[in-house]
Amino acid sequence: MPREPLGVGVTFALACLSASLFLVLRCEGRGRVFGPHSRWWAVSVIALTGVLSTAAAFLTVTAAHHLPKAILGLGVLVPSSLWLGEIRQGSAERRNAYRDASTLWLTWLLARMGEAMAEDRMVWCEAHVDPHWETDELLRAARFYHDYLEERLSPEARRRTRLRSSMHNIEARLDLARFIENGAARAKVTAALGSSRLAQEARYRRSLDDLGRLAALLRHEAQRDVARMLAAAYNAGFHRLARYSRSHGPAVSSGPRSGPPRPHP
Repeated sequence: MPREPLGVGVTFALACLSASLFLVLRCEGRGRVFGPHSRWWAVSVIALTGVLSTAAAFLTVTAAHHLPKAILGLGVLVPSSLWLGEIRQGSAERRNAYRDASTLWLTWLLARMGEAMAEDRMVWCEAHVDPHWETDELLRAARFYHDYLEERLSPEARRRTRLRSSMHNIEARLDLARFIENGAARAKVTAALGSSRLAQEARYRRSLDDLGRLAALLRHEAQRDVARMLAAAYNAGFHRLARYSRSHGPAVSSGPRSGPPRPHP
């Protein structure tokens, strides 16, 4: 095989490898680069970056053929890091056609990949929460997911995701929802709300005239917090986390509650 085609092939392969590494590092903590919806966008980014890097490397070598051949390796690594680094710095800027064209459409591909990663995360989280779960089962699921993350996340990650605070909020909301579902009078619900960590939430006080609506709101927001907890698990790479089922613990008493919800820290 002629040396030039072989050199192009090797350089392109190394450029793609380098681009893959930079892309994975760029998306660390944001989900799966090669998820079901995002993988083809990721492959497109890597392939385009590899082509640009290879072209830049050979143009450099052609223009400065008297330089050591080590510049070929430099041409593989540096363009990949420059392309991805440049786009990362400008990712917060408003995208437009001119800017996309100025980066040879890498920003556009990265934006599509980011949207696909978000879709993968949403689908995964929705698959781990059943909207038809009763209040007790939703609470058991929340504790199951919380305990899984508590054991595996670093202390810094737990603080960053506010894992414990989220669990306390879920428990407070679902305890109050159960209290309402078990037939508590409005006066008792008002007192329980006032003594809980939810006391400062004006939207709950506004719903006290309709306890059924208040219970639904509490369940909805607890379910949202569970989804956020699951999103933290997904972003941390725990994609093999099993969906909660009744065979999992911990147990939650599902009998009627005559007293108000217990206070939460």
